[in-house]
Amino acid sequence: MKIDVMVASEEHLKFVTKINDAIDEAAKSRGTGIARRTDEYIADKINSGKAIIAVNRDEFVGFCYIESWGHDEFVANSGLIVRPQYRGMGVAKRIKQAAFELSRKRFPQAKLFGLTTGEAVMRINTQLGYEPVTFAKLTDDEQFWAGCRSCVNYDVLQRTNMTKCLCTGMIYDPILAEKKRQAMELQSKNHEAEMMKFEAKIREQVKAEMKAKSWWKRLLNVE
Repeated sequence: MKIDVMVASEEHLKFVTKINDAIDEAAKSRGTGIARRTDEYIADKINSGKAIIAVNRDEFVGFCYIESWGHDEFVANSGLIVRPQYRGMGVAKRIKQAAFELSRKRFPQAKLFGLTTGEAVMRINTQLGYEPVTFAKLTDDEQFWAGCRSCVNYDVLQRTNMTKCLCTGMIYDPILAEKKRQAMELQSKNHEAEMMKFEAKIREQVKAEMKAKSWWKRLLNVE
């Protein structure tokens, strides 16, 4: 078995129906929502280089695509799916990592976000730097929320006036992430500087003790 994860291309269009069927099967088995898209929509994502696919030689393994919303201010990694027989092998994490990198490359200034009910996906998102947020902090693009209509839990979203659902909203803010990186870098430098001062102090103390011991030996004429 050799599972490859890559940006989907024209050669993967043959998997479109299988991808959508896998999304449907996952939604039914979970009892929670993964919005189904048309075959044409999935094909367009593949043709435009906005999808990640995992394959085992010539067999479809997993998939994810990216969407931009609010004039490219927000980008979502959507439709993450791994076929049951390939779960537990770290494939979802590899797909999410690849989708994250593709999103950052194509939309470097955008906030990356997602909605999920899956604990594994939440864990992967957290490792990538996502943080849970209220729906109010996600895109207000009506077309994005319209995509939730095919979800089995859409009535919950409607009843709460689009403020909450069974999904958890998570977001990666590149500006906030950079500020955190700089803060951690500064903290690391400060810690390193403090350690250097501490080590220098210890060396001076040892040097002083050795000097004092040498002085006492000379005083007592002890070799």
